[in-house]
Amino acid sequence: MKCKICQNETKKIFNAKVLYKYDVDYFQCQTCSFGQTESPYWIEEAYISSMNLSDTGVMFRCERMSKITTSLLFLFFKTKGKFLDYAGGFGVFTRQMRDIGFDYYWQDPYTKNEIARGFDGSLDDRYDVVTTFESFEHFVDPIAEIEKIVKLTDTIVLTTDVMPKPAPAHADWWYYASEHGQHVSFYSIDSFKEIAKKFGMNYYNAMNVHILTKKKFGILGSLFFKSGFAKHLLYLGYYFFNPFIKSKSVDDMNSFYIKK
Repeated sequence: MKCKICQNETKKIFNAKVLYKYDVDYFQCQTCSFGQTESPYWIEEAYISSMNLSDTGVMFRCERMSKITTSLLFLFFKTKGKFLDYAGGFGVFTRQMRDIGFDYYWQDPYTKNEIARGFDGSLDDRYDVVTTFESFEHFVDPIAEIEKIVKLTDTIVLTTDVMPKPAPAHADWWYYASEHGQHVSFYSIDSFKEIAKKFGMNYYNAMNVHILTKKKFGILGSLFFKSGFAKHLLYLGYYFFNPFIKSKSVDDMNSFYIKK
């Protein structure tokens, strides 16, 4: 089986039960360490509900990433841009970012926008940054999906856990998540570097936070992301940057009444 990222040879690492009933082979690339399942014939069944029962961290993740993203925008991008949360779920993160003060929009073809209604983003627009959290591991065809995103932006900020090499046993890594069957792609640092090379982008990461961007962060930025504390510093930085930006909560409410 060819690697979906670099097209080199993969090696079968184990067979596991998916959705508690399907025997599925898992593979890891011998070159870039990307992990993948066999062709996911069970995928429609896995998405009977777009939000799986075991994802109990969705609210915590949105709260934490709203702070980390705030610091990233202040330090490396710009605060007055236009932003999109791709595969944005119920719209929690989009609403949080607008409440902080960013011109953020939502997009998700599989989930209803409940929290950020009125701020649906168009796939025909361009955005300064596109965020997409806990989505890359769901991509059946990662390169094709990334091609869609890079048409929207020069910068992608995403989260996904990194697959080690050698790959952990099925029982030793919860991120395989075979109980719900939605995780079919597993990224390594080397596979992200390969993706960045394919799309002419630079790659930076802070633990499970990954940045693919055409912008270069320079020597200081590169050193910052090489530190083991980058993610924690970005989280703490929010409390310094937040007073310098005005929330859109009231303006968004007023715009609704004006439209009415």
